[in-house]
Amino acid sequence: MADPRTHRPRLWSSALTVGVILLAVLLVPPLVQLDEQAVDLSRKLLPPSWEHPFGTDDLGRDLLLRCVYGLRISLLVGLVAALVATVVGTAVGAAAGALGGRTDRTLMRLVDAFSSVPHLLLGIFVVALFRPGVWPVIASVAVTHWLSTARIVRSEVLSLRTRPFVDAAVSGGAGRWRVAVRHLLPAVLPQAGLAAVLMVPHAMWHESALSFLGLGLSSHQASLGNLVQNARSSLLAGDWWPTLFPGLLLILPTLAIAGLAGVWRDRLNPRRRSELML
Repeated sequence: MADPRTHRPRLWSSALTVGVILLAVLLVPPLVQLDEQAVDLSRKLLPPSWEHPFGTDDLGRDLLLRCVYGLRISLLVGLVAALVATVVGTAVGAAAGALGGRTDRTLMRLVDAFSSVPHLLLGIFVVALFRPGVWPVIASVAVTHWLSTARIVRSEVLSLRTRPFVDAAVSGGAGRWRVAVRHLLPAVLPQAGLAAVLMVPHAMWHESALSFLGLGLSSHQASLGNLVQNARSSLLAGDWWPTLFPGLLLILPTLAIAGLAGVWRDRLNPRRRSELML
């Protein structure tokens, strides 16, 4: 088994990064009494400085404040979409694995049907049905990201069905639904929680891709995808900061959350970890 001390640097660095990001998202908007939509053309495309640490964009708006607001919206989309997708995927996977038979086959064919369509294409189709906004994007991400959770939960349930405690519950007269709700579902919640954590950065990137294509949030909303999309012309003119900093705020949460999830995964299944290191 791997030494738990080897996890500490990754755990602390990832936790510190996530903590700083959450504090910035929660505290900067109420503490900094500035309008992130305020336009000042006399200050457009100023490079990073003490007054504007991230510089300004092509309309003279403070880029640090815009990035914090953008990260706030992207995190909201990622968290809510990951929660909805995890609930749907866990319900489908648990029902398929616990009930088996025709229910299992029907639900897995449904998963295969959704999986046959590329995520981004299906997401574009969903957001195209509504006006640009936060909730259509959340619905788009949730609809396209529950499939992997359903497969993970189903496989875990199928392995748990052969355990002695399940046989004892069935011998005691418990029905399939009671076994699923009282015994199988609590046992797979840690795996489902891990899937939800890993889904948050994936959902953030999905939202950014939709917004970059002009199909996600409306252009006046400061999501990270919109910031990168609006900075394309500035990048071609040699102004790198309007693109760099929103991109970094997409990459840093992804790496930090992946680090926390990796530690969580190793603690959930330390035996698998030690086998992989042989």
